Amino acid sequence: MVSHIPTEKFSSQITEFGINPSKIFRNLSVDDLVEHAVRRKEGVINSTGSLSVNTGKYTGRSPDDRFIVVDEITENTVEWGKINHEFSSEKFATLLEKMKTFVNNKELYVFDGFVGADPGTRLPIRVINDHAWQSLFARQLFIRPSKEELENHNPEFTILCINEFEAIPEIDGTKSNVFILIDLTRKIVLIGGTNYAGEMKKSMFGVMNFLLPEREIFPMHCSANIGKNGDTVLFFGLSGTGKTTLSADPNRNLIGDDEHGWSDNLTFNFEGGCYAKCINLSQEAEPEIWNAIKPGAVLENVVLNDSVPDYDDNTLTENTRVAYPLDYIPGAVSPSVGGHPKIIVFLTADALGVLPPISKLTKESAMYHFMSGYTSKLAGTERGIKEPKSVFSQCFGAPFMPRPAEVYAKLLGKKINQHNTTVYLINTGWSGGPYGIGARIKIKYSRAMITAAINGNLEKTDYLHDELFNLDIPKEVEGVPAEILNPKNTWNDKNAYEEAAKSLARMFVENFEKFSDVSEEIKNAGPKLR
Repeated sequence: MVSHIPTEKFSSQITEFGINPSKIFRNLSVDDLVEHAVRRKEGVINSTGSLSVNTGKYTGRSPDDRFIVVDEITENTVEWGKINHEFSSEKFATLLEKMKTFVNNKELYVFDGFVGADPGTRLPIRVINDHAWQSLFARQLFIRPSKEELENHNPEFTILCINEFEAIPEIDGTKSNVFILIDLTRKIVLIGGTNYAGEMKKSMFGVMNFLLPEREIFPMHCSANIGKNGDTVLFFGLSGTGKTTLSADPNRNLIGDDEHGWSDNLTFNFEGGCYAKCINLSQEAEPEIWNAIKPGAVLENVVLNDSVPDYDDNTLTENTRVAYPLDYIPGAVSPSVGGHPKIIVFLTADALGVLPPISKLTKESAMYHFMSGYTSKLAGTERGIKEPKSVFSQCFGAPFMPRPAEVYAKLLGKKINQHNTTVYLINTGWSGGPYGIGARIKIKYSRAMITAAINGNLEKTDYLHDELFNLDIPKEVEGVPAEILNPKNTWNDKNAYEEAAKSLARMFVENFEKFSDVSEEIKNAGPKLR
C-alpha cells in the first residue's frame, strides 16, 4: 500500500478539502514510514527494531484543550460542562482556514482507513499529518484498508493533525496553544500544538461514542477477548487499570484492547491496533506486549540506554506507551469481532485500598458502577497527574463520552437483559493500605480472578455481602489467597480501614447525586452509608 503518486480521485478530494501541500505521501508502508521518520530525525530505531519517539512537552492527553463545536446537532445532545467544552462554529471555521494555509507547500502524510471492524457500521476516515511517525501511528492504530478499498476510499471524517501549528488563545478561542476540536457537522477533527499521538485515537473514539447510540449500538471503553469456544469477555476500565494487560491472555484470542461496539449482531473492535502502557513492563508479567515491541511498533517516551529501552525509567513520563497492530499479538482475531459476551469485567485501580479485589454485581449495581466509573487516575496519563487521585469517570471513560451517562447505561442494561450477562467488579489497585503504604494487587491474582469468572467457578462459591459497599465478595477464588478477598483483613490498622472505606463510600454517594434520570433500584444498588 505505497501510494505517494495521488490518484485522480484522491487529488480531487484533497483539492475539495482545500489544502495545497508540496507533496503527499498516502498510505505508505511501515518500512517507508519508518525510513521517513528516521531521515527527518523524528525518531530512532532502538535495539528491538521498533521506532522510538519523544513527544516533547506533552506526554499525555490535554483534556482541558478538547472542544466540541456547538450547533444544531450537538446543542441538545451533548452533555456540556467540565468535560465537553463548547466551541463556536465560526471560530472552528477560522482555525481550519489558518491550518490549511499553514500546510500549503509542505510535505504531508495521509492515512486512509476505517474506524470499526464491523463492515456494516464502520466509519471511513482520513488522517492528515505533518510527521511521518504520526502517520505510522495512525496506520497501526486504525483499521487498514485493502488495496481495492483504498482505491475507492471516500472519507466520512477527516482528522487534520498538524503538530507544528499552534493556536493563539486570545485570537482563536482556545485555552492554550494546544487544541483538539471536534466538529460533528463538518465531520472534521482539528489537532494542533501537541505531538501526543493518542489525541488522534481518542478524538475518533469520541466521535463514535456520539454517533452509535442513535443506531442502538452500545459504544464501550473496554478491551475484549474470545475463548476457543467462542465465549467473548469484555474488560471496562480507565487507563492504567489493566484493560490491555488483562485482555492479552495467552489462553484466549484478543479482539481489541480499548474501544469496542456492541450491536444486535456482535461485538466489534473500533481499532486495528493496540496502544499499551510500558511503565515497568516485564517479559514475565506481560509477554504478549513485550514481544509486540518489534519492527513496526512505535515506542513513545521510553528512555533508551545505548539504544535499549528501559521500561523502569520513567524520567520523561509514567505514561510511556507502545503502538502496534493487532496481528502483533499471537492469535489476535481477524476480523476483530466477537459474539455477545456472557461475562463483563469492570476494572478499577483503587488507590485507597478499600475495594475488594473482586465482587459480583447485579444488573442494577452494574449500571450503578458503570455510571460511577470509579478509579484512581494514575500518574502520567494526563498532564499534571503526579500520583494516584480518586476520580469518578462515568462509563469508565467520561473524557470520551459526549452524551449523558444515562444514555450509555440504558444500553448496558438492555444488553445485560438480552444476553443474561454476568458482571464482576475487579480492583487491580492497592491492598493492605492506600498507595504509599499498601501494595498493588499482584497481576497473577487478578488473572486468576478473571479465569474463575470465565470458567464459571465463581458461580459455585459462597459469597459474603459487604454492607457498606453493597457488594457480594466471593469467599474463595482458586489461585488467590483467601485472606486478601476481604480488604479489611489485609490492613494492620482496622480503624484506618474503616475511615478510608467510609470516605470512599461517601464519595460514591455524593458523586451519584448528579444523576437524575435513573431508577430507585439503580440508586439503591450503590454503597450504603451507616
